[in-house]
Amino acid sequence: MIPLSLAEVAAITGGELAGIPAADAADVVIDGPVVTDSREAGPGSLYIARIGESMDGHAFVPAAAAAGAVAALVTRPVEGFACVVVDDDQRAFVALARHLVDISPDLTVIGITGSSGKTSTKDLVADVLRGEGETVAPVGSLNSEVGVPLTVCRITPSTRFLVVEMGARGIGHIRYLTQIVPPRIGAVLNVGVAHVGEFGSREAIATAKAELVEALPAGGVAVLNADDVAVRAMAERTDADVVLVGEAEDATVRAVDVDLDDEGRARFRLVTPVGAADVRLGLVGRHHVGNALSVAAVALACGVGLADVAARLSAARPTSRWRMEVTRRPDGVVVVNDAYNANPDSMRAALHAVRAMRVTARRWAVLGSMLELGEEAEADHADIGREAVRSGIDELVVVGEVAAPMVAGALAETRAGDASARAVTQVRHVADADAAYELLTAEMRAGDVVLLKSSRDAGLRWLGERIATGSENPEVSSTQAVVAR
Repeated sequence: MIPLSLAEVAAITGGELAGIPAADAADVVIDGPVVTDSREAGPGSLYIARIGESMDGHAFVPAAAAAGAVAALVTRPVEGFACVVVDDDQRAFVALARHLVDISPDLTVIGITGSSGKTSTKDLVADVLRGEGETVAPVGSLNSEVGVPLTVCRITPSTRFLVVEMGARGIGHIRYLTQIVPPRIGAVLNVGVAHVGEFGSREAIATAKAELVEALPAGGVAVLNADDVAVRAMAERTDADVVLVGEAEDATVRAVDVDLDDEGRARFRLVTPVGAADVRLGLVGRHHVGNALSVAAVALACGVGLADVAARLSAARPTSRWRMEVTRRPDGVVVVNDAYNANPDSMRAALHAVRAMRVTARRWAVLGSMLELGEEAEADHADIGREAVRSGIDELVVVGEVAAPMVAGALAETRAGDASARAVTQVRHVADADAAYELLTAEMRAGDVVLLKSSRDAGLRWLGERIATGSENPEVSSTQAVVAR
């Protein structure tokens, strides 16, 4: 964080000091991480004591202090500890984050949104920009009203690029995030049906995503997916310079001659206004081509040379957990854990990625529920069952009751196909992740590729870790998974 005294924090947030004499507050310097989880506090930290649905952060102030925090932002004083007391912790947190941006005139802010692919894309952007200067990007998927200010508070006086992932569950959410951290460059990846149950329609989702480009200044850069009609139309809603990316012939930054290797990783020719270069992605799935094009456009707008863009894209590897995370087990089974989250578009992308991989035995798809789909949930799940059969999945395992319509869809597609299709796809439904684990451990064999995909709350990412380690009770950290290169 950019160092601030406790007295400065009080002034920025409009809070009152407690637990420390006002004369001493100027000598207390916050130069460590700003955290909302006391377990993440360290020397010099400021702990934000948020009150959630089930927990009151004020109860964890002593733990944050023991970990090294020097002060807390609270809505009521905590005895024996230096505090800034505010009426509204969220408003104060936002004021602090916005102040840090405002005192960083040389900082370039890049905002990224889309119905899917945001996290993988922000990871790629950070990988490419780090070669140009200090870059801060979210850890995992910190893309909410809490995650964005947490990311902003990680910048230092020497940070050159700040990459911000922006999620939304309603109209106005992204506009709110852009007021915390105004972007100069904004990339909209796609408009799908993720969270359509909350938005009500795909058109409403497009309206929400467009809030990012509407916030861009004249002279800024809007990177828009030319292959998505809803995103392309956002060019009319921004004062920024528009850069279209995609495989469309009129895209400014294009991919041509796209091909996949035996691991399902894309190779393509990157064509730009300043020349062309070959890119060989280290991420599994053709859908990453579109993400990479957005990254290239962002990087070029930040002044990165084309050769460096291509080289850094080619060198990048998966960073965030459970996004097409490929693990090769010693027994020859390949596990593809893409179960951080799911919607119909990302489900299809994952199935297509596994279809493209060279497999010597069987393709498994272990699929769970897709949440927040509203009235179309049953039909969307059934469509994914049909897509699994069309994608050449040999073993389809559907987990949980919410995902059960996948079974009907898969069986309907099997009956509609020819004899070979009926012979190939075996469809089974199990009650939960434990039942899926028992089935898989009994039947997997060398040469199998096993995809796990579901919404986060369905918990299949943890099943993926159990399968990847071959352990009943794995203790898998982010550094323990052996990720294929």
